[in-house]
Amino acid sequence: MIEKLQSIEDRYLELERQISDPAVIARQEEWRKLTKEHAHLTDIVTTFRQYKQVKADLEEAKELLAESTDEEMKNFLKEEITTNTEKIEKLTEELKILLLPRDPNDDKDVIVEIRAGTGGEEAALFAADLLRMYTRYAERKGWKTEIISDNATDIGGFKEVVFAIAGNGAYSRLKFESGVHRVQRVPTTESGGRIHTSAATVAVLPEVEEVEVEIDPNDLRIDVFCSSGPGGQSVNTTQSAVRITHLPTGIVVSCQDEKSQLKNKEKAMRVLRARLYEKAQEEQQAALAQTRKSQVGSGDRSERIRTYNFPQGRVTDHRIGLTLYKLDQFLDGDLDEMVDALITNEQAELLKKVEE
Repeated sequence: MIEKLQSIEDRYLELERQISDPAVIARQEEWRKLTKEHAHLTDIVTTFRQYKQVKADLEEAKELLAESTDEEMKNFLKEEITTNTEKIEKLTEELKILLLPRDPNDDKDVIVEIRAGTGGEEAALFAADLLRMYTRYAERKGWKTEIISDNATDIGGFKEVVFAIAGNGAYSRLKFESGVHRVQRVPTTESGGRIHTSAATVAVLPEVEEVEVEIDPNDLRIDVFCSSGPGGQSVNTTQSAVRITHLPTGIVVSCQDEKSQLKNKEKAMRVLRARLYEKAQEEQQAALAQTRKSQVGSGDRSERIRTYNFPQGRVTDHRIGLTLYKLDQFLDGDLDEMVDALITNEQAELLKKVEE
């Protein structure tokens, strides 16, 4: 491990030299790539340098203890040795986690798709609650959100809504949200006051650049039509809405939020690229027999991952068995405690695999 860490520090120093070189700075694309790599290695190198310093302090204290004859000094050095030994153990564990295989998508922006499931209008209202929850979380993180397409209901819910979140590390923190979200509450549409169970499905896709996914224009069927609002009524008379069908896979993407046909097409292509990228990843994982079912971020849309129980004011994540009794704050975007626990669990699973 130490050899690997030393080679990482050597690379870090080389990157520092390169990103300060005026010739490299002039090549902006190359410079951006190098600064990104440099930033990624910063935490590892900083922790490794702390480790080396504590290790040196520990060895020095042991040498002094062997030479010392003063009892008071001996007691002091023994305490130093104990403290530094504990620090070494802690830093070693931190370094193991920092060296874990990194998800190449972690730095990407995301496209989130929320679809109402079982429960009719109540499920659509819950989909709207989830949209607000993720929007509020993005605000807390200083990320930007953008609605790509939506299919709204008459009473403020969504049969489907697709939106983008752009921000540093968005995918790394939101990738655990893919799956079925279940809600238990008395619906606003229910006069009898009975608790109903409804559900919505969330899919979190890393947003990819054009160069990452090749799409042959001949594989696309593009249809245009008039946009419609809640209930299906036409909201304009121009054919600005766009539906793109990827013929080889059968994936269909629609977008009608913009008044411009061109803008709707651009948004639809963003979603299509993300879905094709996700499909390619799933096929690659299946071919390598490396399913991620042991990890919480499996992205399985059919898996029930979380329950939001309104009568008891609790939210439970079924993958890690964590229940938080702060449902109101959670739905207002206070997700970090849950997300941190999911990340810790994934790291523990990865460590197990590395050590096996």
